[in-house]
Amino acid sequence: MPAPAESFLADVLPRQTAAEQAIHRGDPEPRTALWSHADPVSLFGAWLPVRTGWPDVSAAFKRVAAQFSDSRGYRFEVIAAGASGDLAYTIGFEHNTVSVNGKPTTYTLRATHVYRREDSEWKIVHRHADRPPDEPEAGEPMTGTHSR
Repeated sequence: MPAPAESFLADVLPRQTAAEQAIHRGDPEPRTALWSHADPVSLFGAWLPVRTGWPDVSAAFKRVAAQFSDSRGYRFEVIAAGASGDLAYTIGFEHNTVSVNGKPTTYTLRATHVYRREDSEWKIVHRHADRPPDEPEAGEPMTGTHSR
């Protein structure tokens, strides 16, 4: 991986992982702090309709956080990443063991993030997450074919 991407990942991934762990414990604030509050921003969430604009995106984070609790394991598996100038991206799998609406579950999402540098800090401006084609619905039993 080229040096700009390595530097970008070293800066962003620890903060983003901590923010994702927090939202999966019911706290949206760390994720909110990682995102740009300047439009354009967009969210193509795994369980929500498309959201665009900071007011809708930030409201979606609060709604999502209210559904999650008891995060027992979150990991972002980076498949590809790049950074050039003031733009960057990550593509990977989010592996999560958490309670959704009080029901313990384990699932994997494919996730793509786009970042923009603002005032020397990387901010997320877009997220698209969905289940891989072979991933069962959240709460369905996992089989050996779904492990990664």
